[in-house]
Amino acid sequence: MKTIQKSQHFLYGAWLVSLAAMLGSLYFSEIRGFIPCDLCWFQRIFMYPLTLILGVATFQLDTSLKKIILPMSIIGGVISLLHYLEQKVEGFGGIKPCVSGVPCNVQYINWFGFITIPFLALTAFTLITVFTLLAGRKN
Repeated sequence: MKTIQKSQHFLYGAWLVSLAAMLGSLYFSEIRGFIPCDLCWFQRIFMYPLTLILGVATFQLDTSLKKIILPMSIIGGVISLLHYLEQKVEGFGGIKPCVSGVPCNVQYINWFGFITIPFLALTAFTLITVFTLLAGRKN
């Protein structure tokens, strides 16, 4: 009984993180007017479905969905890391240069000198990965 409750709490945490990340990205683009670059769009492609999948997994208490959640959160996290490196490491060109719209090295926010939008996404993907791994753990 206790393992079921722990699993549900970890899934619920992962779902709340994905929900906050999705709403945060919509806030930055739709309310603040920040135009997403190419890499931002790829991160959204991996984050938005996680909100729906984690919501279903949470309320159905289905830890078997980690086979879908983990690859999406890890790939999204890698994209976020590459995006963050492109912003913060001078001369780092990334895998694919952004050629349409806003350049990927533009920092709309730079809180405390290191927190940018890709950093926030990387934090969310990392938390989702950790919570999902903890939810699927057997005691």
